[in-house]
Formats: sequence, structure tokens, C-alpha cells
Amino acid sequence: LFSPKAKLFIQGRQDIFSLLANKIDSQQRHVWLHFASLGEFEQGRPVLEKIKELQPEKKIIVTFFSPSGYEIRKNYPLAAGVFYLPLDTAGHAKKFIEIINPEIAIFTKYEFWYHYFAVLEEKKIPLFLISGIFRPNQAFFKWYGGFYRSILTRMTHLFVQNEESERLLKGIGINQVSLSGDTRFDRVFENVATVKSLPLVEAFIQQSKVLIAGSTWPQDEALIATWMEKHPDWKVILAPHEIGAAHIDQLMTLFPQAVKYSALQQQATSQEQQILVIDNIGLLSSLYQFGHIAYIGGGFGAGIHNTLEAAAFGLPVIFGPRYDKFQEAKDLVALGAAYSIHDDKGLETAFQSFIENPNAGKKARDYVVEKKGATEAIIQAITPYLN
Repeated sequence: LFSPKAKLFIQGRQDIFSLLANKIDSQQRHVWLHFASLGEFEQGRPVLEKIKELQPEKKIIVTFFSPSGYEIRKNYPLAAGVFYLPLDTAGHAKKFIEIINPEIAIFTKYEFWYHYFAVLEEKKIPLFLISGIFRPNQAFFKWYGGFYRSILTRMTHLFVQNEESERLLKGIGINQVSLSGDTRFDRVFENVATVKSLPLVEAFIQQSKVLIAGSTWPQDEALIATWMEKHPDWKVILAPHEIGAAHIDQLMTLFPQAVKYSALQQQATSQEQQILVIDNIGLLSSLYQFGHIAYIGGGFGAGIHNTLEAAAFGLPVIFGPRYDKFQEAKDLVALGAAYSIHDDKGLETAFQSFIENPNAGKKARDYVVEKKGATEAIIQAITPYLN
């Protein structure tokens, strides 16, 4: 009743099998890629697009668990169909897999569904996990985790991001695993090469130094408001995680002199305007081309958002304290290309450190370049299953 996302989650699955039957030719074999949400889609996208590039005749089905992925990518042009994944019951799994008739199934990072995996195994359809990451506190590795471990045994192969994941899996007898790295590095590196031009943003900047604040939440935004008072010579491009009207109104109250991106075409910008608020989706990955330092939101909540997009453009990054689940964030901190902060004083210290150490951005970019290549390794391994 009160959650628009929950409403989309339910409505999107109504009549899903009628929609599938009307849109999908069940006689045609498909390559099925499933993603939890938008972040996982961007992570697995290099593999999807490489398959399509090498074998353009392949028909690809994309499914999402979350509305935040489906609503943004429902018209993705390389897919023969984009759908919500029906909830994981024995009947749903059997019916769904019969309709889409997959020759191969690829899941990204996580999402382990008992009934879907059981039907895929029964039908001898190869099932892969790419960019997987595992931690000791997960149920797979607990004394009571037998049921969860049984799900992993149904997978043809698991491609994981780090050595810890490989070690954990082999420790419970899951030996069909290899260390390939994280396909996100390939995605963000490709984004740098194909970045889109944004002349309105360029006109707003007017040669100023720029802090890009990406995927921010209210606690992040309060810190940035305090920081801005000390640095009027810097401009800020703020792309909040939530772009609903209520939150954008809050931001315009917090930053009275801000200009909204949607208003740039209607009004001329001036040197006095210090902050640009991005009030639409899909621009953030291209905005980093204009930045000198990046602030990544989410670190005061469930966890930080994507740091690699900024690092790929050679920006040092700053984020809140909750980043322990993100290997790339830990690596960037160790390299001196990122700082974790707890308050406004920490933000100022991190900022001054990066001003005094202009090489930090190069370290961030070099890290991304060094880690790319997972897509090629995965494609080489799965290609025999696609012929």
C-alpha cells in the first residue's frame, strides 16, 4: 500500500506467463541471463554483449528480480525479451524454463534459487555464476548450511572475484570454481572509452574544479553541504540515489542556489551557481569525466555504491564507513586512492589529502586497468556450451 517499489514488484509479475507465452517462441533456444537488480546488470553486461558480438544470431532473455533493474532496462535492445523472474516455486520454475527454452543460464554475483537450479539440472542445461563473491558468514559455510550448499552443487561452474571466494567454495567441496575476477572492471573501462558528451554540464562547470557526488543519501548530502561552504571555488555535481520529487525538493531546500539538470536548457548558468542537482537516471557514469574528486554515497547506510566508475576516469574517491563488503573499495584505500570518512572533519581531511597528492587519481585508474579481463576469461570458458 505504501511502497511504490513493492507495488511494481507485484504488478510486474501479474500475468507473467501469458506475457512470456505471447512474446517468446518456445521452439527457439535462448541464452538466459538473470540479474538481481540494475547494479548486477551493469556488472554482467560485458559478458552479455560479448556473447551477442561473437554470436549475433543468439536470442537473449534477460530477467530481473528487482523493479529497479527491470524498469530501467526493460527496453534493452540486445535482448529478445526482458522480464521479471517469477517467484521461485517448483511450478513456476518448470513452466518458465519450458517457455524460454534456454541452452545456457548465467547468473551474476549472487541470486541462488533452489527450484530454478533444480529444473536446469534436471534438463541438463548448463548453469554458470559470473563475478561471484562469497564470505565466511554466509549460510553456505555454516554447520546448518547443507540445504544451501546443495544449491551450489547444481551449478556447472562458478567464476568468482577473489581468492577468498575460491578458497571458501573449495573448502565445502564446490570444486567447479575458478578465479576470473570481476566483470565490472571491464564494464567501467568500456564506459570511459564510449562516454557520452554532455554539453549542458560542460557549460555549467566553466573551467572550475569539480567534486562529483554520486548515489548520495541524506547523510552524505549534509556532509557535502558543510564542505561546500569552505570551498566556494569548487563546483559540485550531485547525483542522488533517489530522484523522486520529494527528495529533489529536499535537496533544493538544502542547496537553495542549486540548479536542476532538467532546468539547464531553460536557464543560463552563471559562475555563481555552485551545485548542479541531477534529477534524472542514467547520467552518473558519464558525469565522472568532468570530475577531479568523487564522493560515493551509501557508506552511512547499507553500504557504498559503485566506486569503480569514478576510479576508471582517474578520480580518487571518498566514502562513508561501511565499505567492508566491497573488495575494490578496500583495495583503493590500501593504494591511497580512496578515503573512508565518518564526519565532516574526515571529509575535509580526505579532500586536502587528495589536493596534496595529485597522483591518487592515477593510482585509481591504474587499479582498474590492471583488474580488467574477466569477461574474456569467462567467454573462453562458456563458448563451448554455446555451440
